[in-house]
Amino acid sequence: MSIIQEMKEKVKNGQELSKEEAMALYEEPLGELCQAADEIRQQFCGDGFDICTIVNGKSGRCSENCKYCAQSAYYNTAAKEYPLLDTREIVNQAKYNADRGVLRYSIVTSGRALSDDEVGKMCEAIRAIKREVDIEVCVSFGLLDEAQFRRVKEAGAVRVHNNLETSRKNFPNVCTSHTFDDKAAAIKAAKAAGLSVCSGGIMGLGETKEDRIDMAFSLKELGVKSVPVNMLNPIPGTPYENNRKLTKEDMQRIVAVYRFILPDASIRLAGGRGLMEDKGESCFQSGANAVISGDMLTTSGYTIESDMDMIERLGYKAVLCNG
Repeated sequence: MSIIQEMKEKVKNGQELSKEEAMALYEEPLGELCQAADEIRQQFCGDGFDICTIVNGKSGRCSENCKYCAQSAYYNTAAKEYPLLDTREIVNQAKYNADRGVLRYSIVTSGRALSDDEVGKMCEAIRAIKREVDIEVCVSFGLLDEAQFRRVKEAGAVRVHNNLETSRKNFPNVCTSHTFDDKAAAIKAAKAAGLSVCSGGIMGLGETKEDRIDMAFSLKELGVKSVPVNMLNPIPGTPYENNRKLTKEDMQRIVAVYRFILPDASIRLAGGRGLMEDKGESCFQSGANAVISGDMLTTSGYTIESDMDMIERLGYKAVLCNG
């Protein structure tokens, strides 16, 4: 029996892989690895496919120095800059997405964290969405504390997004204005407030395969069940503008190994999907079972309609997964 088949049976029988086993698995033949990951996905997640969209609720002039980000005030990029969108615009975007079959909608804002006043304004928007639109609301408001997260939950949000971005070891190479522990603390605060958490990272930041695997185990330890896997889109003007773009095969391997480590999670293709020639379709046959559709924060995405067609063609059903 191959290592892949041995590890597949172990996971399907409810056992967890060690870091050493995951590292060995990462080097195995891609085709067999992806097929096994898809079998694990089928057992633990069935044919449910979680599709969400995002609105850029506040853009640019971010105080943080994340080296990949077009919105950082440290770098000279072409990213738009504007304050919080008004409630009506946010609600209209929610309606637009819900009318196209999207079940989950996230408001994303730039900056280290929203102020208390800004949190209040966003809570008004969340309440308006819940009054007018049949859609789940998620938020990405930065490094809030538990009390702020409780306000967001009371307004009607169900999930918080806060990416770890990379491994604890690699994080200081990516950002020095906040820490991996700051990220983990925000995730724990959101969970303590009764919110589910969406957290993953960006691949292509100069990380090693060990960094990728370490991040997956950190997410597992934090109890995260929605895991965005972004592929770096090197933005001119950022320190990572000349980073090597990953390939479709790189991303297939990453999501497949993540499925072995996080068998019941929603593994979600997110930013950078358009850099793959098949727009990520091969990854949805390699263990991934969720997506961010529509436009990304500072780059164009894909139409909701085309993603819905793809989901149906691959035999999935659009449902809310993992809370």
